[in-house]
Amino acid sequence: MSNRLNHFETSPAILEKMAAFSMATKQETSIDQTLLHLVDIRVSMLNGCAFCLDMHVKQAKIHGERELRLYHLGAWRESALFTDRERAALAWAEEVTRLSPEGVSDALYAETREHFSEKELCDLNFAVMAINSWNRLAVPFQAAPGSADEAFGLTKAGLV
Repeated sequence: MSNRLNHFETSPAILEKMAAFSMATKQETSIDQTLLHLVDIRVSMLNGCAFCLDMHVKQAKIHGERELRLYHLGAWRESALFTDRERAALAWAEEVTRLSPEGVSDALYAETREHFSEKELCDLNFAVMAINSWNRLAVPFQAAPGSADEAFGLTKAGLV
């Protein structure tokens, strides 16, 4: 158990606003929830956020994601289990998460636009922003994986 700060308790007003933004990226989006789960999981993998990885794998499982796809997500480029649209979203999420000094390449932008409308790409980008923000809270304060399962209804995933 970490003895670091609990951002939920320490800054509740700001956290409430961040949670509202995050919920908007899930509820007011043109992107389907299955794809958003994949993005949340992949970004959390890249950022080394065990708390968010744990949470979003459980959410994906509860919403019907196949376990094999979850196992393959770390190697999505080599796996045949993902659609071209999912691949474009994952590539976008990775490049936005690991922003280089040059930003997002024109090639990736063009490839992603082949699969996403203007609204969808904006919504995808907001979703990537949201999960990166959560990762940047959970990692430095060492949020314990599974510690919010009861509060978020994740025990029904059947993963312990």
